Amino acid sequence: MGRYTGPVERLSRREGVELYLKGLRAINGKSALARRGPLPPGQHGNRRPNKPTVFSTQLRAKQLAKRYYGVREKQFRRYVARAERHAGRTGEELLVTLERRLDNVVYRLGFASTRAQARQFVGHGHVMVNGRRVDIASYLVRPDDVITFKADTPVEPLIREATELTSGVGPWLQADFDGLTGKVLRLPERREIPAPIEEQLIVEFYSRR
Repeated sequence: MGRYTGPVERLSRREGVELYLKGLRAINGKSALARRGPLPPGQHGNRRPNKPTVFSTQLRAKQLAKRYYGVREKQFRRYVARAERHAGRTGEELLVTLERRLDNVVYRLGFASTRAQARQFVGHGHVMVNGRRVDIASYLVRPDDVITFKADTPVEPLIREATELTSGVGPWLQADFDGLTGKVLRLPERREIPAPIEEQLIVEFYSRR
């Protein structure tokens, strides 16, 4: 199945949590989830929900993580397999890996209003890592990597607009909004990842397959 191109706010309503897929609308409290509540979209969204099974709870946790980070199933499965090979906790390693994606880092630094916009900046070749252009959104950053933008990039007004909406960045990142540069100080810890994700449910979902 290809990339989802439908109304993105339906995804937030389906998962019942704000995925910040519309940037400014979510910040201003005008998203569909804020206006219409966590009822699933569609004509049957008002039906009384059935008691969720263990499988459905695990599935929803997996779907939420995929939609939150904008990752497709095949790639997400690779991230899970990578995390399982790690010596630490699988769920935490999975989230750390997702946070290390270049599109997510550009978003976390405050240089894009949504991850989709950050992914577009990367894919169109506007983002530099350590002085070299990187156009792969799934590129995994490392400590001491420096994130900048191509000189005279035409998306600079959009970047500066996004920085004005940013209240701060995580302690594992450092951002210079005036110079539009960022640095990865270290890898994040689980408590520093503000993601509404229950990673253990995801691990359980894939372990039963």
